[in-house]
Amino acid sequence: MPINLDGSCVTRVLEKAVQALGGAEGEIAVDFSTVHRIDASGLDAMEKLAGAADEKGVKVVLNNVPIPVYRVLKLVKLAPRFSFRA
Repeated sequence: MPINLDGSCVTRVLEKAVQALGGAEGEIAVDFSTVHRIDASGLDAMEKLAGAADEKGVKVVLNNVPIPVYRVLKLVKLAPRFSFRA
């Protein structure tokens, strides 16, 4: 199930992704191609998404993550909780 993000509403979309995990099986893909930076609320939403995915046994794949966003995810130790695709 692909989910596209708009850089201006990352947190809201990620919260919807957490809700979508209820019906997801296997993996959920989140497209970051329109996201250029991520703030504290976005990181909090990413943490919640990772936790909900772990509980449901669903793999979260982040597509097209820009290098600056990846660096932030790595810095706050969230990167290992996700899979990445170009």
